[in-house]
Amino acid sequence: MGKKHETPLLDELKKGKWVSFVREIERAAEKSERTEDLLGQVEQSYRDKVTHWKHGGMAGVKGYGAGMVGRFTEFPDKYPGVKECHSMRINQVSGFFYNSDVLRKIANIAEKHGGGLLNLHGSTGDIQVLGLRQSEAEEAFQAYAELGFDLGGGGSDLRTPSCCVGQARCEFANYDTLKICYDLTQAYQDELHRPLFNYKFKFKFSGCANDCVASASRSDMAFIGTWKDSIKINQDEVKNYVKKFNVQKYVIDKCPTKCIWFEEDNLVIDDPNCVKCMHCINKMPKALRPGDEKGASILLGAKAPLVTGPRMGMMFIPFYDILEDSKNNYEWLKQLISNIWDFWDEYGVTRERIGELMQRVGVVTFLEGIGLEPTPEMVDHPRSNPFIKFEDEEAEEND
Repeated sequence: MGKKHETPLLDELKKGKWVSFVREIERAAEKSERTEDLLGQVEQSYRDKVTHWKHGGMAGVKGYGAGMVGRFTEFPDKYPGVKECHSMRINQVSGFFYNSDVLRKIANIAEKHGGGLLNLHGSTGDIQVLGLRQSEAEEAFQAYAELGFDLGGGGSDLRTPSCCVGQARCEFANYDTLKICYDLTQAYQDELHRPLFNYKFKFKFSGCANDCVASASRSDMAFIGTWKDSIKINQDEVKNYVKKFNVQKYVIDKCPTKCIWFEEDNLVIDDPNCVKCMHCINKMPKALRPGDEKGASILLGAKAPLVTGPRMGMMFIPFYDILEDSKNNYEWLKQLISNIWDFWDEYGVTRERIGELMQRVGVVTFLEGIGLEPTPEMVDHPRSNPFIKFEDEEAEEND
């Protein structure tokens, strides 16, 4: 297929040593006229410095209210191939484990029913099949279902839960991220596929504070692996690291709470002041290991910018005994999730994320609404004003 559209601006993005998305789209366009028109559409958007996509409209499959994102060009006569250019979100495998045979079959379906383009993976985690038309959506969905894949979340619903590889591949993981991600995905199928929330809600599961799936910054409810007891220290291995590099400069001086130091030849850690950031363990993995009493911290309210600016997750559960709760099918956690969603449903407004609701009503009100007791770890930052104003009744009680 010859080149249909001139793309001088996109051609600039092919220069240099890095992989270019433009070159990959061009490869797909050799087999797909709709993807050739996609190049023309994107070139015009770059030239005009505005997007020419229209979102919304009817795009979906039978029985599902989510899982496809409708997208239409503003110039259907000029770019007929992307008159409809919908995205289908496919629920990824927990931990992103695939073999080449499955990936080839996924790609073949995308080539047959879409524009031959895949996004692995979106910010939540989904495999995204790009360039579908509504007339082909049901057939494509059934093809993926035969492979064992369901649709992911989209719209004002629970987005597809996502996790790191966890204990399957990573020595630092403090809990089984794959197990809990799979369990909650199965438990909340209605919330995934039939939008009923004020806006999106995301779970992300990271096995440790290295946070390989960016849960602390990109999920409404983040689970970050941690431990309660002391870091395990192998002093002989510490001495070996001292011979290799400057431990004082690259480990001790970079500790955020200054809780690690040398006493003569031995490394000492003030564990009550350790924030489990993983820096020292990352630098000296043979000498330092996480403790044995493992679990997860739960953070709430992270989001990327949209209605308001970005937010990092706020600590709500410093230590969740995830292994113990798993014996009861995560009963305690699911009750907490239910409380959070009920409060959000009652007091949230349209397109308001959990973090924005917490900011609007205040953390104290939010805690009362979801049935949690406050803890010191929930403090966002120290008081800027040291004085506390008491009401008259409170002052009399304190006299």
